[in-house]
Amino acid sequence: MVELLAPAGNFTKLKTAFYFGADACYLGGKLFSLRSLSDNFTEEELDSATKLAHSLGKKVYVTVNIFAKNADFGALSAFAETLERIGVDAVLVSDPGVIYLFKKVAPKLTIHLSTQANTTNAMAVRFWKEQGLSRVVLARELSLNEIREIHEQVPDIELEAFVHGAMCISYSGRCLLSDYLDGRASNRGACVQACRWKYDIRKSGVGEDGGYLGVEETDRGTFFMNSKDLNMAKFLKEMQDAGVVSFKIEGRMKSEYYLATVVNAYRRAIDGGYSNLVEEELLAAAHRDYTTAYMLGENKKTVNYSDSQSKGTCEFIGTVVGREGDYALVEMRNRFYSTDTLEILTPGTMRSFTVGTMLLPDGTETDDAKLVQGIYRVKTDASVGDVLRRRK
Repeated sequence: MVELLAPAGNFTKLKTAFYFGADACYLGGKLFSLRSLSDNFTEEELDSATKLAHSLGKKVYVTVNIFAKNADFGALSAFAETLERIGVDAVLVSDPGVIYLFKKVAPKLTIHLSTQANTTNAMAVRFWKEQGLSRVVLARELSLNEIREIHEQVPDIELEAFVHGAMCISYSGRCLLSDYLDGRASNRGACVQACRWKYDIRKSGVGEDGGYLGVEETDRGTFFMNSKDLNMAKFLKEMQDAGVVSFKIEGRMKSEYYLATVVNAYRRAIDGGYSNLVEEELLAAAHRDYTTAYMLGENKKTVNYSDSQSKGTCEFIGTVVGREGDYALVEMRNRFYSTDTLEILTPGTMRSFTVGTMLLPDGTETDDAKLVQGIYRVKTDASVGDVLRRRK
């Protein structure tokens, strides 16, 4: 059975991912993760997250995938022991030194190799298997044929591959651009995504010899290094046939709404096959132009020249956080009105309704939900965990 693996940047997103059908989530602690700018999890939250996952029959994988320095290993040792005690299902590691340490101090931990290790061939996969790793997250630059060859040559190790989300302009995320331009090291978890910025070219010198040169790809600017987003929803069967056992969605920095929409779409695609509805759902959340990247072979059209990111076809309105009788308690994220027609995104499907009567917490009626993250009582059959959105 193939696994749907979703990102979780915080505890709320973890619960959202599980609610909408993820089989497992990957997440980071406060240190040693390549997404240090997301909320991430304290040790107490890691413990709670693991307990929640196991109560639902699901799994938690913890990212420890920085490229470590000598000074990191004391705290890494303590963290490894904590993760073993908590009973997380696996750790995602890229640094051979960290792998060596974890096997010494926390031998019961299951270790998966992060995509950051740039694994592109069967010999490397066999090497990591002989080091005791149980799964390899393959480099995103591989094709389906290359993945199939790896699986045929090393069939007794699990292969995980990305199916959706942001792509990196650098090889499997090994980038120095953020560090060079902003002093924040990508390989230590602090990437500022400098590849997404709009760039101009400037002549050297001052006065008449200086100034900006005219470089324009569209009327919205010039995006030299802004990769398109990966979308393999149409080819999940081919990926599974090639030997992939875990379909990974990128996005620990993405919103709760993004996570609900994308996880829901991929759950539908896995369980019922690709459809026009899956395609429409993947347009509903913010995204860049989609690409299959290198999965189907050589592809030179992977750069998103037009803009940094599209907004999607729907607007996130709120999340149902409770129920009182006939009313759903909606935590507002974007302003809405009693006359609006909204969609309820619920696991596996969606449906529409007109808002009608809304009540404030004190019972007062209102026709304008304008208090950011305020709780509004809305008469609807939406369940706790459902997401409300509005078509643009």
